[in-house]
Amino acid sequence: MASDDYSFSTFSKNEFYGKLNARLVDMTDLGAGQRIVDLACGTGGVTRLILERIRDARESVIIAMDHSALALKQAMEDLKDIRDNAVQFVQSQVEQVSEALKEKADTIIFCNAIHYVPDKDALVDEISRALKPGGKFAFNTSFFDGGQPPESLQFYRKWMFKAARDLRKEYGLKPDRVNKVESRIQLTADDYKELVERHGFTILKQEIDTVNVPIGGWLDICTFEDFISGTFPGVPLPKASASLQRGIEQAFEELNLTYVPRNWLDVVAVRA
Repeated sequence: MASDDYSFSTFSKNEFYGKLNARLVDMTDLGAGQRIVDLACGTGGVTRLILERIRDARESVIIAMDHSALALKQAMEDLKDIRDNAVQFVQSQVEQVSEALKEKADTIIFCNAIHYVPDKDALVDEISRALKPGGKFAFNTSFFDGGQPPESLQFYRKWMFKAARDLRKEYGLKPDRVNKVESRIQLTADDYKELVERHGFTILKQEIDTVNVPIGGWLDICTFEDFISGTFPGVPLPKASASLQRGIEQAFEELNLTYVPRNWLDVVAVRA
């Protein structure tokens, strides 16, 4: 498998994941005539959810924005059945959203990616500049301090033990723990609340969803480069991915599991 294949696309097709993002979109209460940004849109899964909810809303514009030209090309292809002139595809880093937009937005939705951004203060300040007064910023994340329910900790310990042992046995490798990636440096729900409030936002809704993730979801996340690198930094992707997947299968079998719960933090905030 080439490095380009280690995208988020496989995991994003899980049914539970689509429902999570649909919940966030619904929490945002999208209205007619809005300019809505799907930030870090990837291949357009969330863009589709937005389109479905405002299909009959005239004068609405959706800006699907991502740093990857390949992802945007795929989004255009995947959305051709329902998209129209109301969708604009823009290539840009998330940290440059205000520069990339020609006009300020009413709503910015940022699904499952804020944990990867090193300078979150700079990002939220940038998002504030990209929004109109009264505009909404909605985001969710599972990589926060609180993402692992207490009843799931035995699974994580067994999974990591099994995967690390497999990595040593099969490949003679071990992770480089010095190179800890940003997604593994996790904020609490209160930290995220304070983060947005520092930049002039008021929290409208902040909730935690507990989702029962089946084995397929765990296996799929182990094909995503950012997750692999965050869990086993410094290890070649094919070997790290294979060991992580074997560790999951062994942990599920030994613990006789059908799913493992995971928490997602949902936040909707409004700009002053």
